[in-house]
Order: sequence, then structure tokens, then C-alpha cells
Amino acid sequence: MKSDRPQLSLQRPELLAPAGNWECAKAAVENGADAIYFGLDRFNARMRAENFTEADLPQLMTFLHRRGVKGYVTVNTLIFPKELAEAQQYLRTIIAAGVDAVIVQDVGICRLIRHLSPDFPIHASTQMTITSAAGVEFAQSLGCQLVVLARECSLQEINKIQQQIAQQETSLPLEVFVHGALCVAYSGQCLTSEALGGRSANRGECAQACRMPYELIADGEVVNLKERKYLLSPQDLAGLDVLPDLVKSGVTCLKIEGRLKAPEYVANVTRVYRQALDGVMTELARPNSLVSSRREEGIKAPLSTMPNGRLTPTERGWGRGQLDQEHYNLEMAFSRGLYTGWFGGINNQELVHARFGKKRGVYLGEVTRIHNEQVTVKLEAPVKPGDGIVFDCGHPEAKEEGGRVYAVVSKGKEAMLTFGRNDLNLRRVHIGDRIWKTSDPELEKQLRQSFAGENPQFQRPIDVEVYGEIGQPLIAIARDRLGNIVQIESTISLVEAHTKPLDTERLQEQFGRLGNTPFVLEKLTNHLSTSLMLPVSELNRMRREIVAQLEELRSQPKRWQLRSDVSFQDLLPSSSSLSLSSPSLIVLVRNLKQLQAALKAGIETLYCEFEDPRAYREAVQMVRQQQQKNKADNPSLLTDNSALPTIWVAPPRITKPGENWILQQVRACEADGYLIRNYDQLRFFAQDRCIGDFSLNVANPLTADYFQQRFALERLTASYDLNIAQLQDLLTSCPPQWFEVTIHQHIPMFHMEHCVFCAFLSTGTDHTNCGRPCEKQEVKLKDRVGSEHVLKADVGCRNTVFNGTAQTGAEYVQRLIELGLHHFRIEFINETPEQVAKIIHRYRQLLQGEITGSQLWRELKLQNQLGVTRGPLGL
Repeated sequence: MKSDRPQLSLQRPELLAPAGNWECAKAAVENGADAIYFGLDRFNARMRAENFTEADLPQLMTFLHRRGVKGYVTVNTLIFPKELAEAQQYLRTIIAAGVDAVIVQDVGICRLIRHLSPDFPIHASTQMTITSAAGVEFAQSLGCQLVVLARECSLQEINKIQQQIAQQETSLPLEVFVHGALCVAYSGQCLTSEALGGRSANRGECAQACRMPYELIADGEVVNLKERKYLLSPQDLAGLDVLPDLVKSGVTCLKIEGRLKAPEYVANVTRVYRQALDGVMTELARPNSLVSSRREEGIKAPLSTMPNGRLTPTERGWGRGQLDQEHYNLEMAFSRGLYTGWFGGINNQELVHARFGKKRGVYLGEVTRIHNEQVTVKLEAPVKPGDGIVFDCGHPEAKEEGGRVYAVVSKGKEAMLTFGRNDLNLRRVHIGDRIWKTSDPELEKQLRQSFAGENPQFQRPIDVEVYGEIGQPLIAIARDRLGNIVQIESTISLVEAHTKPLDTERLQEQFGRLGNTPFVLEKLTNHLSTSLMLPVSELNRMRREIVAQLEELRSQPKRWQLRSDVSFQDLLPSSSSLSLSSPSLIVLVRNLKQLQAALKAGIETLYCEFEDPRAYREAVQMVRQQQQKNKADNPSLLTDNSALPTIWVAPPRITKPGENWILQQVRACEADGYLIRNYDQLRFFAQDRCIGDFSLNVANPLTADYFQQRFALERLTASYDLNIAQLQDLLTSCPPQWFEVTIHQHIPMFHMEHCVFCAFLSTGTDHTNCGRPCEKQEVKLKDRVGSEHVLKADVGCRNTVFNGTAQTGAEYVQRLIELGLHHFRIEFINETPEQVAKIIHRYRQLLQGEITGSQLWRELKLQNQLGVTRGPLGL
């Protein structure tokens, strides 16, 4: 039966490996990476990595290119106004060094790169939070050549995006993460480290609060989740089992996470995916190939039928040869549990097992007996003397016992493990404790050997064609997979062969002697027509010359265009006169009672962010009724609508393929305007009044100017990453009337695809079977220091954790007014109408100069239910 599916593209995706230092770069190259990505000492999202320096670039790129590997530099943080000059010089150095591309988060930096160089490749980072075809189109408008999709995109969504961009002719290549740590929050949308410690994830300083334990509080009561405490710590991503689907989806690049990891990790994971990907490509290239994902074959992704979040040994396939070894190696590399992440769609029960948030490794089994300094375990995986293990008693936040195995005595399915004297305290080990293998010295030794030598160990293919006739030189033409080609001629003419003619086998033997070179002979085509002969010494010389010339061609730096006569200053918006109008207070509410309180307080600009957009209709009606009442009370307003309250409503932060119905539902309320959070909304609401929200990450004038001019937004909300000094710089480098600043709020810390309500207050997997506990219970997450953070779900079932402590910029308001800022926003989360009214009153007094910021700060600080701190505006 003929299939209706389109013909598969068998393009081999690029395998992209992380490199935090030179050893990691070598580990990636020697284990089959097609490209590496790395950061320098500024402007990269892994500032805790060792990283490279600008001075390393020429040598590093020569090494990579000689080995046929590309190098991408991460410039994937937000850039502040006073950093633009430094960023410009930094980019010039990168472009001049022949780097193959930069990975960028900041919209303004994309503009600057394209201004400096019309052809230097830009890759839109996953930090840009691109989840749809509209996001891809936005990246293309900035001059990007490739888009790294958000990790939260499923295979089905990736395929939809591919179909949509093909229809729109927005055919940018797509890259996806295939392995490594999963951030629980959308990259580029996580403000947790910023809110809790002033260390911004958008500046490469994530403090990994998602890996910490939390208690779940529902309706004021702590929910007993037993040993499950790590409610926001996903298992690590492993796309190995869906590689065929990823290839069929047409993604251009498969990315391995891990710039903070050791070189052994890079070697291990790169090798596993190199071999697996090559196998998939070979199988898919066969006629009538039946290759499918392991999920389709009925093999589950490696997770949660065991209480530790793993499959049983039978289900995992111990003893099934290569599959066994692949998963073993990946778990030993680094594992908090391996799972296919969001590739298979939403499954909130499996994404986060919540039992630990740190590396475990391979699960060995449970302790069944402790006797005579020996621990007996029913083995679920192999163990040998020298392996390192840890005992898991269900409290990973406490000190755990562990050590090296000294001896292993097998008894049937059980094994007795002996440890070195005084290596561990067996009184702290209990029957039922889980045992994890955290170290395999033998594997680590093999991995280190793979990149420790000076000579190339991973060779990349070349093809050779041979031509020649009697009395003429032998001609050898060699090609690599990068398009480089060299032609070498013998210095000795061919003669008729009496013995040992240059047949194909002999030529393959001589030209194939490529040990200790970056190359391996994949195909030799012999065009010699008769029996000819050439000395072996000359064939060897030709082979060496082929290698030398190919290496020389490869190592030449790429020559991108680089304009010397331009500057970021060319892109700066023109200054304008300061607004003389009085300051305006904007209030964002999250329920109808708060809206009613704000209306009674006389607020003229109201934002609504409700969990259910259907409630926006009622909100708009309430405002319209207030408008009519105001007109009746004051007839002069019949001709002056500027003094009437306006209502702006907010769509959800994320929009994925197939979710335009949510935007249609939002627009159906017929509000005065819309608070824009993402690229889909920029396009969908293009004909409406719009204000850009903080999630657009506007941190410098180049970004602000792009949104302001291209999309005609009425205002932009300044990024929450800016402190007061950086905010002042932004306001003095742009017309201040472009902006509004949030001066009081509970910062939205984590914004997640992961639904905590579903995972821990139901047995369901997603919105179709969870019973909607988010509509029935008020939930908070209590952290290690006792702070209770509010949890909310939106219409797309995405969760936001709001900082339980409100933050204020009251002390800086007067300074901002003097700079010409007119619009000040305050936000509420779960405050009562009485609290809303009081806080509005006090901030209005502040804007009118009736009280000082210090007075308001002291007053709010005394109100324990608010617990206000200075927040990210503080220096």
C-alpha cells in the first residue's frame, strides 16, 4: 500500500557537542562531533565554565577546522547599554577569527552583528524562547541563519513548525537539544536566580534553584509527598531512543548540553550519539527501511516503572548488547535519571521523579542484607571492584554514605559487596537503601584515552579518484565532506606493469594508509584502464601530499565580511525631549476582585492577567461600566476619553503550534489593548494596540528600537534583569516615553511547561486526565529557608512560580521621574481587595510626591504579609 507521507529527507543532522575548555574540545573532536560550541570570558550563559579567551580563538579555530569540525561561540546573554562598545569589539574579534557562527539571545546584538557583517552566521539561541513558526520568522527578520528551538517542543510540534515554515518560506534550519540537563523553566524566561540572589540566568549566572528541595502546600496544608521533595528538578534529557524520529523531522542539528561538564562526559556522550546517529542514517538510507523510534517499537523511554524512576532490567534491555551499553554509558556520564523529555509530549508524572536533584549514575539495586562488613544487593546492573557507589536512603539533601567497591562475590542474582576498611559507616546504611554506581574507573580510563594522545583518533572520510595513462603522471583527486578538493600528480610517469599492477585493491591499500592523520579513505574510484605501475614510494608521497594540502585548505580561516566603518552608535535611536506629563500608575491584577478594587481606586490603566482568558469578557464589561459611570458623573468626559480607565489583557507567556485559539479567545473580549509576551502575539495582535511586556527581554537601546520601530508598540516594559544603574542607562539612551517600569511585584521566577499541580496533586499525565487541581486548590512551594512561593497555572497548563516576597523599587522612583519616565507599574498576585486598595493609595502618594520612597519602603517592610525587599532594581 502506497504511503501518503512525503518522501523523507535523509539529511544527516550535525552533531554539536559542548566544550568548556581545551580538553573538552579535544574530547568532542576525537569522539565524532561535527561542531562544538563554547563560550569566551564574557557574555555567555555558562559563566561558571572555565571557558576560552579571545586570544585562544585563532589556535582553537585552526585546530577545529583542520579536523573538519565547526566552532560556534556563545554570545547568549542579555547585553546592557554600557556594554555595547565592549560587545562590538568582542564581536569584531570573533568574526575576524573565522568562527563559524555565534549563538545569540539578545535582539539588539543580532542587529549589531548584521550591521558589522552582512554574511557572518547568527544562530538564534534557545534563550530566545522560540516555540513556533512565528518565532522562526522573527529570528529570520533579525538576520539569523538557524534557530535553536526551546527544549519544551515535542516531536509533533517540531514537525508542525517545519510544515508551517515551509509554507511561509521561512525555511531556517532548526536545531534541538538531544541530550543533557533540562532547565525546568523556559530558557530566557527564568528569573529565579535574579529574584533570589541577584544572579541572573540571562547573564550566565544561574544558581540552579530548580535542583533544590521544596515542600508543596495546598490550601494552607503541607502535602505529604514522602520522599519526593525535588519538585522542580527534571530528569536529564536523552533523545537516543527517538533519534530516527528526529532525523525524519528534518532538524539540521542535534545539540548536546554540558559546557560545565568534564571532558570524559563530552567524550562519552558524543561517542554514543555519533555511533547511534551513524547507525540510524545507514538504516534510513536502505530501501524500504523499517527503522523506527524505540518508542514506536514498544520499548519505553528509560523511566518510571521502578520506584527510583527507572525501568526494570528486562524493560531496559540489560543484556541486549548495544542498547545496553549505550544507556549504561549515558547514565555513567551524568544522570539524574534519563528521559526523552518533551519529545513524546507532556507527561508530568514522568518528567520529574522528584527523588533527587543531583547526579546518580547507574541503578544497581536495593540493599537486602548487611552482615560482616558486607552489603548484599540484588543486582540490576553490573558492578566490579574499583567502581564507586553511593547509598541512597531517600534523603539526598543529607550526607550520604558511599565509597569504592573492594570486592564482589556473586551468589545467584545477588552479590555481596565489600568496601575498604573505614571507607564508610555501615551503621548509616539500611536494608532497602538504593545503591547507585557513580563511578566506573575502567570506562573513565577508556574515555580519557580517546582524546589524550597527540595524534588524531577520530578520522573523517575522504574519497579519492585516480586517473592516468602510460607515459603520463598518475593523478589523484581527493575530496572531503566539507567540499575541499585537492589534485596531486606523481613526479614519475606511469609505466606498464609486469608485476603488481595498480589495481583497485592495491590503490586502496596505499592511499588508505592514513593512520595518525585526520582522514580515513571511504571510497576509491579507479579510472586506470590498463595494467600500470608506479613505485610505492611515490604513492606514499602522493598520499602524504593529499593529507598536507587538505589540512592546509581546512585550516584557512573563514573570511567573513567585516565592515570597519560602522558602529553600534549608528543603530542608536535619536533622543527626544522629556515628557512633561505627570507620572502615571499602571496596575496589573490577577482576579476580578482585585480589578474591582483598582477601579474603585480610580486607576486609569489596568492590566489583567487571568488564569482563564474567558474571564476577560467580564473584566472588560466591568471597566466599560465604570467608563459609563464616570461619564455620567462628569459630562466633560463625553468628549475626553483620555481620562477614562482602559483595560489591557495579557495572553499567556508561551504560544505553541495549534494554540492560536487561545489568542482568539483573548481577543474576543475586545479589550482596549494587549500585553505582548512573545513573537506569535506580535504577529497576531499586529493591528491592535499593544504594549511589550518584560518577557521580550528589552535590556538595551538596540533591542528597544527594534521592537518600537518594527512593531509600533505603544510602550515597552524594561527587562527585569536591569538594576537601577542599568535602567538609568537605558532611559538616557532612548526616549524615556518608550518605557514603563515595574516598581512593585512578586517576580515571576520559574515559568514552566512542567505542571506541578498535575504531577503532585493528581495521578494524571496532562490536562486531559489530571482533574484540574489548579482550579480547586491554592498552592505554594516552600523553599529551604521557609519562604512560600505562589504557584499559578495558565490556560495552556504552564506553571509560574511567583516569589512569595514582594519587591519594590520605591526608593528609585523619584530618580526615574527626573529621567523622564512617565509610566510606573505595580503588580498583584494574591492580595486581598483591601491590600490592593492600600498599596495603590500609597504608590499614588509616592508618584505625587506626598511621601518619599524611603517612607514607603519602611512602611511596606513593616507589613509582614508583604515582606517587601528591594529586589532586582537594587544595586
